[in-house]
Amino acid sequence: MEQKVQKKKNYTKRDVSDFTDGKYKFQLFGRWLVPRTILPIFYKIEYIGRENIPQDRNFIIAPNHISYLDPFVTGEAIKKPIAFMGKKELFENKTLAFLLDGLACFAVNREKLEVSTIKTAINVFKTNKWMLGIFPQGGIRRNRKIEKINKGFAAIAKQMKTDILPIGITGSEKYNWIPFKGSLKVVIGEPISYNQELDDIIDEWGKKVASMINYTYVKESESENIPNEKVNV
Repeated sequence: MEQKVQKKKNYTKRDVSDFTDGKYKFQLFGRWLVPRTILPIFYKIEYIGRENIPQDRNFIIAPNHISYLDPFVTGEAIKKPIAFMGKKELFENKTLAFLLDGLACFAVNREKLEVSTIKTAINVFKTNKWMLGIFPQGGIRRNRKIEKINKGFAAIAKQMKTDILPIGITGSEKYNWIPFKGSLKVVIGEPISYNQELDDIIDEWGKKVASMINYTYVKESESENIPNEKVNV
């Protein structure tokens, strides 16, 4: 008998139909469970700058990345459905891939900004409901520095003609499991215009986030291969 070969799911491509109400409800459950139920036992959580969230247009959400709590507290701060980019290596674990997929995350190659990533970003905004979430520093960094910023988030913003909402997160650089001893802060800055040079966008994001959470900003950019192919929006 011929054995059927199960087709491996492609987590890098997302159509408009992939961003469902069911996945948003799963996100809402995650926000209820983590930042509203579990974290308040260990952290006093403060959200600052919600008045800076645009209400009349799409935007890219761009937080610094210091722990696995970041997507949950970012979602609770913004209170909108967010499709986060995640490094493709996370999706190699079947259980984790299932959970990330359920939360409407999609995989991205951190070494190269691919055309499929831009197409997925376009489809996120075509929903007219979901926002795109990107961690410009890529992986988790706990050294209290804003450095080694990838260019991809700025390139996507220019491609999509979409402003960037900078978010600074601090307090969970080290996990606190002693009840009521931790303090976690999420600061939302004023949007950064896409209508400027690529390096200027990166520089503004780095300076703003560092200033909001008292980090050190190191002005340097990590090179990425930006595709030359133009994608029609």
